Amino acid sequence: MSTLDTSILFRPFSIRSLELKNRIVMSPMTRQFSPEGIPGEGSAAYYRRRAEGRVGLILSEGTVIDRPASRNGPCIPFFHGEAALAGWKNVIDSVHNAGGRMGPQLWHTGAVRDVSGWEPDAPVESPSGLDSPNAPRGVAMSEEDIADAVAAFAKAAADAKRLGFDTVEIHGAHGYLIDQFFWAGTNQRTDRYGGPTIKERSRFAAEIVSAVRHAVGPEFPIIMRVSQWKQQDFGVRLAETPALMEDWLLPLVEAGVDVLHCSQRRFWDPEFPEIDGENGLNCAGWAKKVTGATTISVGSVGLDNDVTHAFAGQGSTPASLDRLVERMEREEFDLIAIGRVLLSDKDWVAKVEKGDYADLKGFNPASLAELV
Repeated sequence: MSTLDTSILFRPFSIRSLELKNRIVMSPMTRQFSPEGIPGEGSAAYYRRRAEGRVGLILSEGTVIDRPASRNGPCIPFFHGEAALAGWKNVIDSVHNAGGRMGPQLWHTGAVRDVSGWEPDAPVESPSGLDSPNAPRGVAMSEEDIADAVAAFAKAAADAKRLGFDTVEIHGAHGYLIDQFFWAGTNQRTDRYGGPTIKERSRFAAEIVSAVRHAVGPEFPIIMRVSQWKQQDFGVRLAETPALMEDWLLPLVEAGVDVLHCSQRRFWDPEFPEIDGENGLNCAGWAKKVTGATTISVGSVGLDNDVTHAFAGQGSTPASLDRLVERMEREEFDLIAIGRVLLSDKDWVAKVEKGDYADLKGFNPASLAELV
C-alpha cells in the first residue's frame, strides 16, 4: 500500500448546499455517552477531533426523535428538548470551528431491544408489534402514531437546519423502526402502510422524507441510510433483484432523498453477482444505477474483518485500500463512509491523505468504552 495513489478520495464534492473537501464520511456509530439524553462537552470534543483529522463529512451517532420509547438505551442522545438541542448546538459549532461539516442521524429504534436489557418507561412501538419475525414486542402503531412519528422526524430535521447543521440523515436501516416497515417479516399490516410488495411498505419512509423536505426547504441535503441486512438477521435481503431495489429506493428519492447511504458488512461484496459477477456493483453501486441518486458506500473499509466481529468484541487490523480506490475510480459510488477505524484512530483520514499508511491503526474494541 506504500505506493497507492489515494488522491481520488480527496477530490471535493458538493450536493445542493453541502460542499465537502473530500469524499470521506464518518459513519454514524452509537456511543451512549449522553446521560439524560443530553450530549455534553465530551461529545463536542469527540466530533471536533474527527473534523480536525480531516473527515469530509461527519454523521453523528443515532439521535432520537420526540416519540415515547424512541430509544433503547439510557444514554442515547435526544434530538428534541431545549437542553439536548443546546448540546447539539455546541457540537456543530465545535465541528465548524475545526473546519468540518456535519449532519445528525435522526433515529427511532422501534421494537429493537438493546443488549443491555434496559427498558423504556413507555411501550415500544413498531409496524406490527414485532421485533423480528414471530417475535412479539411492544405495540403496533396506529395511523395517528405514524402521523406523529412523521411529524417528529420533520421537526427534528427543521431543528437541525436551525442549529446550523449542514445536512441530515434519516436512519432507515439495520432493523430499526423505518426498516421494520420495509421488512415483510416485521410489517404485517393490512392498511396503507403494509402490503405484499416492498414498494407498498416504503410508504412510511417516503412520507417521512416528504415531510422532512417540506421542513428544510429545497437546498438542504437529505441523506437516508438503508441496508439489506438486519441486526436481527444478517442474511435478510429486502430486494432480491435490481427491479425490487428500484421499487424500494426510488420512492424515497422521488420523495426528496438526495443521498442513499447503503450499509453493507463488506463494501467490496457484489450485490447481485449472478448478474455482473464477483467483481460486480455493490449495494451503493446498484442503488445509484437504479435511482440515479448520489450514494455513500460503507462496510469494513481499511479493516480485515466486518462489523459482526465488533459485535462479538473482536478487534481488526489494518487492510489495504486498493479495492476502495479501484471502485472509486470506476465511479461505482460517490462517497465512502468509515466507521470503526475512526473510533481508534481519529487521524486516519489525515494519515491516508499524507500517505502515512504505516501509521494507520486498526480497530480496538476497547475504543467502544471511551469517548476519545
